[in-house]
Amino acid sequence: MATVPNLKTVTYEEWLRMPEVEDATEEVVNGEIRIMPPAKWNHAQIITNLHRQIGSQVDWQRVTVVTTQFGLIIRRAPLTSRVPDLAVFENSTIVEKDGYIHSAPQLVVEVLSPVNTRKRIEEKLADYAEIGVPEAWIFSPPAKTVEVFYLEEGRLVCAQVLNGEGTLTPKHFADVKVDIAAIWPE
Repeated sequence: MATVPNLKTVTYEEWLRMPEVEDATEEVVNGEIRIMPPAKWNHAQIITNLHRQIGSQVDWQRVTVVTTQFGLIIRRAPLTSRVPDLAVFENSTIVEKDGYIHSAPQLVVEVLSPVNTRKRIEEKLADYAEIGVPEAWIFSPPAKTVEVFYLEEGRLVCAQVLNGEGTLTPKHFADVKVDIAAIWPE
């Protein structure tokens, strides 16, 4: 049976031998394992609503929309693996190795929760930019806003903030139209 190494940080190889964490989200940032509780209900509803809208408008032969927890490898040393709330991939770009994804999705979505400080979000955005994620959306449930970020000169830069309603169209999936008002839980 695999056990957690008694170290402050873990390497990629050590991490591969560790058991999966049940009922929690695990990210690794610079070798430090961060375990977070499962998403709260409103958070899950936002992701489900977004998945339904995007998923109903894409060609599943060409595109994969992922809302389940999966490891997105940012770098192997020091190990950094993120778990986006939602990721949209063109299937031809997916690189899977050791059961984890080692390639950038064309869109990542994060829903803010109480543990998401501005510093933590900026860390995530920097990590996503490092692997070349071209677009990120940050949903803030209390404010009912969506921040839209685009990759520019190696950084994800906020291009617009939408307040509660309007339409989102991912750059790489121009046929997809997301009704923001329909994302928020009732």
